[in-house]
Amino acid sequence: MPIKVCLISLGCAKNLVNSEQMLARMLDAGFVTVDEPGRADVGIVNTCGFIDAAKMEAIDNILYLGSLRENGWQGKIFVTGCLAQRYGQELLKEMPEIDGILGTGSYTDIAEAVKDVMDSGRPALFGDIDNTDEEGERIVSTGPGWAYLKIAEGCSNRCAYCVIPKLRGRYRSRPMENILEEAAALAGSGVKELIVVAQDITRYGTDLYHRRCLGELLEELCRIEGFEWIRLHYLYPDEIDDELLDVIAREDKILKYLDIPIQHINDGILRAMNRRGSGGEIRALFEKIRRKLPGVVLRTSIITGLPGEGEAEFEELCEFLRQARIERAGVFPYSPEEGTPAADMDRPDSETAQRRAELLMGLQSEIMDDFNRKRLGSRTRVICEGFEPERGLWLGRSYAESPDIDGNVLISGGKPVPGEFYEVELADVEDGELVGLIVER
Repeated sequence: MPIKVCLISLGCAKNLVNSEQMLARMLDAGFVTVDEPGRADVGIVNTCGFIDAAKMEAIDNILYLGSLRENGWQGKIFVTGCLAQRYGQELLKEMPEIDGILGTGSYTDIAEAVKDVMDSGRPALFGDIDNTDEEGERIVSTGPGWAYLKIAEGCSNRCAYCVIPKLRGRYRSRPMENILEEAAALAGSGVKELIVVAQDITRYGTDLYHRRCLGELLEELCRIEGFEWIRLHYLYPDEIDDELLDVIAREDKILKYLDIPIQHINDGILRAMNRRGSGGEIRALFEKIRRKLPGVVLRTSIITGLPGEGEAEFEELCEFLRQARIERAGVFPYSPEEGTPAADMDRPDSETAQRRAELLMGLQSEIMDDFNRKRLGSRTRVICEGFEPERGLWLGRSYAESPDIDGNVLISGGKPVPGEFYEVELADVEDGELVGLIVER
C-alpha cells in the first residue's frame, strides 16, 4: 500500500512553494495525498517560525496531530520548515510526539525521511541553508487561475529585528532560464495570474549576475503567452529605481500594485533597525511611484513598538499614513526574537506595542474605506476565485487585491467560472469588501 500523507502548510507564500515542491517529490516516490490528517499515515506540518504568533500556530498544529493520536490515530507526525530550522533538536526534545524533522536546508530529503519515519526511524536533517536546491517539480496548490513563482531564496538584508537570514540563509537568485522555464510551464497549465515572490525581489540577480535584473526578468515573463496579470511581492524601497518603475509602467501585464515593506518612517528607528534609506527617501519614493504609475495601489508592512519608538516617533508614523494614504497596510506589534540585535535593545512594552498597532489599524481602516468608496460606480477586471455559500456570492479579486491578504470583491449576477476574468461594476461595500455586478466576461 502507498504511504498516505497530509501536508499542512503554514506561513508565507515562499513556504507554500516549498510545500508544493515537497508534495511533488513525495508523489514521485509513490506516496498519495489525503486532505485530512486523520486519514494519513504521516501528518506533515510545514511551519513558520518568524514571530511569536507564527510559532504558536505551528505548535498548535503539531499538538492537534498529537491529540488525534491520543484518540486512536496511529499516524506519524513530521515537522518541516522555519520552526524546525530554528529550534532543531530542542523541538524534538520538548515535543516527543514529533517523529521526524527537516530544516529549511533539507526539503529535498522529504520522501526518504518519511520512509525512514515509517520504518520507525526518527530522522532529524538540517542541510546547508545557504546552498539549497530550489529547482524541480511542484504540485501547485493555489488557484484556480493563479500561482506563485519564487525567484530567489534567503535574505542578506540583516534587519536588526529579523531572524529570517538565520532560517533561510543568504540571498540566492535562481538562474533566469530556470525561472522562465517554470513560468512557461505554469502558463501552459492554465495559470493566468503569476505572483512573483521572494524575500526581496528587487535584489534579484545582484548575487548571480552582479547587477539588478528584476526589470529584465519581468520583461521576459510578460512575453510568455497565457499570463494576463503579473503581481509583485516584495519590493524593498532602497532598491527601487527609475529603470524598474519604467518597466512596470509600460508593461500592461504587470499589475499596478506594489508591495513595499517599510516597517517604520522615523530616521532613528530605521537606522537602529539596519534599514537602508531614510524616512524622507521613503516619502519621496512613494510620491514618485504615484506620479509614474497613476492609479497604483500600494501595500506596506509596519511594525509598532520597535526599539526607540516613543510617542513622538509613533505620531510621526501616524502622520505619514494620513498623508501617504497607502491603500493596503499590514500592521504588527513588535515581537522580540531571540538571536537578533533588536531583542537586546530598549523598547516599549508589549501592551504599548499592541495598543499602537490597534490605533494604526483604526487609522488604516478609514483610509481603506475611503479608497473603496472612491471605487464605487467604476468598472474593474476581476478574476473569479470561487463561491461562498454563506453569503450566496461569488468571490473574486481585482488588481487591487492580492490573495489571502487583501480580501475579495464579492460578485453577484451570473455564474462565473473560477479562474476566469470578468468585468465587474462596483456597487456597494459589505464588511470592508467591495460588491459588484458582472457586466461582461
